[in-house]
Amino acid sequence: MNFKNNLLSLLGKHFGYSEFRENQFEIIHSILNKNNTLVIMPTGGGKSLCYQLSAIASEGTAIIISPLIALMKNQVDALKGIFNIDGIANVFNSTLNDSQIKSVKNQINNGVTKLLYLAPESLTKEKTIQFLRKQKISFIAVDEAHCISEWGHDFRPDYRRINNAINKIDSSLKIIALTATATPKVQQDILKNLNLQNPKIFKSSFNRPNLFYEVRKKTESVNKEVISFIKKNDGKSGIVYCLSRKRVDELANLLVLNNIKALPYHAGLENKTRSSNQENFLMHKCDVIVATIAFGMGIDKPDIRYVIHYDIPKSLESYYQETGRAGRDGGEGHCLTFYSYDDIEKLEKFLSSKPVSEKEKGLALLEDVALYAETSSNRRKILMNYFGETFDEINGDGAMMDDNSAKPKQKVEVSNFVCSALRIISKNNGEKKIKELAKILNAEKTNIPKDFNEKENEGLKLKNKIDKVFWKSIIRSMMVNGLIKKNIEDYGVIKILEKGKVFLNNPKSYRISIDNNFDQSNSIKQSVKTKVEVLDKALYKILLDERLKLSKQFAIPPFAVFQESSIEEMTYKYPTNFQELSSIAGVGEGKSKKFGERFISIISNYCEKNGIEIESDIIIKSTGSKSVLKLFIIQSIDKKLTIDEIAESKNMDYSDILNEIRTIVFSGTKLDLSYIVNEIFDDDSQNELYHFLSESDNDDFSKFFDEFKEDFEEDDLKLYSIHFYCKVAF
Repeated sequence: MNFKNNLLSLLGKHFGYSEFRENQFEIIHSILNKNNTLVIMPTGGGKSLCYQLSAIASEGTAIIISPLIALMKNQVDALKGIFNIDGIANVFNSTLNDSQIKSVKNQINNGVTKLLYLAPESLTKEKTIQFLRKQKISFIAVDEAHCISEWGHDFRPDYRRINNAINKIDSSLKIIALTATATPKVQQDILKNLNLQNPKIFKSSFNRPNLFYEVRKKTESVNKEVISFIKKNDGKSGIVYCLSRKRVDELANLLVLNNIKALPYHAGLENKTRSSNQENFLMHKCDVIVATIAFGMGIDKPDIRYVIHYDIPKSLESYYQETGRAGRDGGEGHCLTFYSYDDIEKLEKFLSSKPVSEKEKGLALLEDVALYAETSSNRRKILMNYFGETFDEINGDGAMMDDNSAKPKQKVEVSNFVCSALRIISKNNGEKKIKELAKILNAEKTNIPKDFNEKENEGLKLKNKIDKVFWKSIIRSMMVNGLIKKNIEDYGVIKILEKGKVFLNNPKSYRISIDNNFDQSNSIKQSVKTKVEVLDKALYKILLDERLKLSKQFAIPPFAVFQESSIEEMTYKYPTNFQELSSIAGVGEGKSKKFGERFISIISNYCEKNGIEIESDIIIKSTGSKSVLKLFIIQSIDKKLTIDEIAESKNMDYSDILNEIRTIVFSGTKLDLSYIVNEIFDDDSQNELYHFLSESDNDDFSKFFDEFKEDFEEDDLKLYSIHFYCKVAF
């Protein structure tokens, strides 16, 4: 009891806590009793304190092996602040000059330094080994120990040389290995590669019940969705993860342009910029960090409220590690992921150039990511299962904290199908992967059970749903429920387990929801909405009638008021102010002011009458290449340059520039093209063309081209139609 009281005293005195968190005391006790120790504890669980307090309570200097210089610096700075003793913690790495190295060595020799932080690359240097052999070392702590495994999400080859270096320093030294993400396979690799004899293993639950997990289909509107989400969480800290540096820079710029305090972070930035951006985020001088996976490891910011994955990560370990940075203080944490099968395919193509073994490992990890993203089951259960932990999706802590559980899909009885799948798996035991088994099951019509009765399946016409997605849903469900397992060492082949054999001999009720299909047909290439799905036909007719009234009032064709495509967009965006109306394609600020008041009034009254709740639309400002070209064309026309001159300066065809001009005008920007039109058409021709277009009732100019194609070039007629629209529509 005295032992624990002494540790509690140190804990309170130096760290300000009155009690240990789960497993902390037991871990510290194991270290101080000279045991090899493996600690698996989720992000925010208090791993660092285990070796920090142990080092303070021990004689000598503890060696802390860490993969990142930034992580080492953060911890050293924090410890210096706690103890107010210069040299209590030090780093020993390539950033130090000769004078600093000498100072650190003196503090170690004098017994001042209790924790010495090293990168694995520094530890394995012969000079370092020779120096440390002469020191009193209390123990070795290997932080982020998953880096030692090729199956870990952040494999570092230098971690494989740690054990050899330790043996050269002192083979009797005890090791504590710590990680926040370790599958059973990775755990085995850690124990094997560090040669941990008779280790004490402490494994805390991977469950983070305060985190809400959500996966959305990644579509063309992904930028808009990200901006909308961040603005709804205004003032809260968040991280947006992207896979490429280019995407990080583009998205960070887009967020800033839309009045969001955001900064980029990736390895391509200068060290000074990277450090500054990280510091600004930690000090609440910016709300959002847009980053690659280079950001976050060991970042001590407890009040991060959301983590967005713009791109799908390469493994579930990466996903867990990155989402785990949200809500470390126990408060809210929203983990939003955008998923498209296109992203999986891109990552698969990237792996195609790798050696066979690395490729197979990467594909197996990606398959688990796809499983998680596409599942209709409890996402927390999927995650826990991946790390070798069971989870009660009904009564477990955080059971309803994911999108699938919050809005569950209807379940169907699939006991017969499970038996069919188990028979095929048993027949091919340890030979086939999920995709291969799904193909076999889908291809063989005999695998639809003979005793299958549609009436038992609640009239869902399940026969029509039987495809590879259906079979994958069943196989994945059986994995989570322990009927089968994926043998990770054999790159993902499926084996039947004893529980599966029991079920096959004695089938019971088995109900699942069919997983979401995120194939190519649902990818980012497709738009979010279709006219059929969203068109409010009643409002559409009302707005068309109003358009006709205005066309008569102003003596202009109806399309010159608003195009039909613009009216259609109004029926699902319901603009109720001038800003929202101006954002409708083909409207713009000018037409909004000229014709908008009556339309806004009609839409507002319609929404109120029909109980339609309006969510203000996010207007996204863009810095894309299209915007640059648009600005150039507008400025060139203001300078009265000819279309030929504009085309030549941009190395484009005349027709392409003309199409760009048409897009600009029909999007709501008025251009003065009279100086070009007057050079091509005389007054009589212009009068004839104007009269014909004035009689048109829509913006389909095909009749116009047919009427005059023998007299004028098609491009010239296109130019005049644009000119006409500018004259009557603004």
